[in-house]
Amino acid sequence: MRKHIIAAIQAQAAAEYPKESCGLLLAVGRAQKYFPCRNTATEPSEEFRIAPEEYTAAEEVGEVIGVVHSHPDATSRPSPRDLAMCEATALPWHILSWPEGDMRTVMPSGSVPLLKRPFVHGAWDCWQVCADWYQREWGLEFEAFQRTDGWWELAENASLYEANYEAAGFYRVDKPQRGDMVVMAVGRTAHPNHAGIFLGADPGLPGEDAATFGPGPFLLHHLYGRPSELIVFGGPWLERTRMVLRHRDAR
Repeated sequence: MRKHIIAAIQAQAAAEYPKESCGLLLAVGRAQKYFPCRNTATEPSEEFRIAPEEYTAAEEVGEVIGVVHSHPDATSRPSPRDLAMCEATALPWHILSWPEGDMRTVMPSGSVPLLKRPFVHGAWDCWQVCADWYQREWGLEFEAFQRTDGWWELAENASLYEANYEAAGFYRVDKPQRGDMVVMAVGRTAHPNHAGIFLGADPGLPGEDAATFGPGPFLLHHLYGRPSELIVFGGPWLERTRMVLRHRDAR
């Protein structure tokens, strides 16, 4: 990264402090340009958000080749959300600690393990672990459904799975087979607000030995506030089940 770009990033971080500053690194022809953006997050001292219209405006100037933000009074070490969104955007993320001035670049790996990923709503959550399983196992791609934080506890919003499963290519079945999506109700609502992938007797996931868990069937899922995990599907999980969904392109 060129010195004048680093200087522009530092100047914005100083001006925005103690809020997180944010912007986009652009390729304009053979040159690079820094495009500062407004932080529209509700808690700008804790996180950042770039408004869609600003992202669009940046794309009209050049190709977006990186995301930049500051960590006020903290190190440049990426947070779980930074790592998740770096993967989601498939772009390098440049993190500046301020006022320390240390800068670190995080590169997307292109393949985050399905298990033991931290929970980051909207990036690494129950829907995303299901979508990632389908992409890796069956080559299926799904729309990145927008979901607001806490939707799973609000009765008027807790039907995201019910409202979208048909458009995503799923239909309801009575009994699960490997690759079906199991939709459950967890927490303080009776509405379907959580999902996992039914894997049958053999989880077939790297690094997991079925014998460790005893007899299956197994379910891959990602609960709020916990790492994604493999569990035995039965007992209370079976009682929480509201729908079993099979994709029209099931293998």
